Amino acid sequence: MGRSILSQFFLLSNTYPRSISSLPCGVHLSKCLSRTGAVQQQRRVRLGENFRCLCSVSVSEPSTSATSSSSVKKRIVSGVQPTGSIHLGNYLGAIKNWIDLQNTYETLFFIVDLHAITLPYDTQQLSKATKDTAALYLACGVDSSKASVFVQSHVRAHVELMWLLSSATPIGWLNRMIQFKEKSRKAGDENVGVALLTYPVLMASDILLYQSDFVPVGEDQKQHLELTRELAERVNYLYGGRKWKKLGGRGGAIFKVPEPLIPPTGARVMSLTDGLSKMSKSAPSDQSRINLLDPKDVISNKIKRCKTDAFPGLEFDNPERPECNNLLSIYQLVTSKTKQEVVEECRDMNWGTFKPLLTDALVDHLHPIQTRYAEIMSDTAYLDNILAEGASKAAAIADATLNNVYQAMGFLRR
Repeated sequence: MGRSILSQFFLLSNTYPRSISSLPCGVHLSKCLSRTGAVQQQRRVRLGENFRCLCSVSVSEPSTSATSSSSVKKRIVSGVQPTGSIHLGNYLGAIKNWIDLQNTYETLFFIVDLHAITLPYDTQQLSKATKDTAALYLACGVDSSKASVFVQSHVRAHVELMWLLSSATPIGWLNRMIQFKEKSRKAGDENVGVALLTYPVLMASDILLYQSDFVPVGEDQKQHLELTRELAERVNYLYGGRKWKKLGGRGGAIFKVPEPLIPPTGARVMSLTDGLSKMSKSAPSDQSRINLLDPKDVISNKIKRCKTDAFPGLEFDNPERPECNNLLSIYQLVTSKTKQEVVEECRDMNWGTFKPLLTDALVDHLHPIQTRYAEIMSDTAYLDNILAEGASKAAAIADATLNNVYQAMGFLRR
């Protein structure tokens, strides 16, 4: 997750086909998992098909009701890693959407500090970066009266459940993870710890602990959420149902199988220096990203120097103009204008006219966030209290799930 763990949002269709998780346990999983090989592959294909179908939905408002007939809100979890500075991609692709989600769903937003140590990191900066990230959550508009805001490592159930899930995770599932292959190739075998391979299991723990209904995900996290769904189904089959009931449990599914929420725009804010690469904290050049705390002069300089093209006019969705599409998308998101409004405003502009317009829009949008961030950081007791309260609320949910898993897996009761 170097990357937002699930970094994005919005919509599911009411016509989405019934997922395998909704079928009676004895009907589909006993058949699909009773034999290995071809039948188990069939199960994964079916799940993959459902997943792809769902992810093709891209609309601006959730059509799935956030509340059930008993007025219990659906639950969403998401988080951002405290490595590097939070940038525009993290904000527009994830955090900004949380503001709307917290009004409709039960939300848990956390700082995934345990994921931050999968690659070499600065031990002197981890604690500060964690607090900075939490403060930016709040400065961006996350409301602690509506959402639980906490630090991942402050809820120990995350690590405990990860170990239990690891025992049920086939190594082949982890070996196919694209991000592991890419990062291990860059770092070299001697510099890669086991955590880089197994962190998708921790990500699954982050999600499944809270019996999450939906998870905001970006393009680079779809594969990891699919693994989470598969792992939830696997554990439910291996330890749930009648097996769990015989051990004194309630029976049935141990975990909810979460569904992805995909944002209509902003799922991948691209680099300022390469319109085909995602804006990233790990990119070596700071010129490639707009950090949320960048001052006005830095933002202006980065936009002046960002990569553009020599085509006349400005337009969305031209595959030969990835940088143009990216900059127009950013402008659309920070101004809250519709795509058509941006097209009509900017189609005849040149870069010399558009870049100052984009700079002013970015500065105006980020100024209130920067002001609020400074206020929060000046009152550390306020921030500490919010994180403690959030961790307490999260732990109550997480511990209940963890106790069920221990029971279903046959452990001696504490």
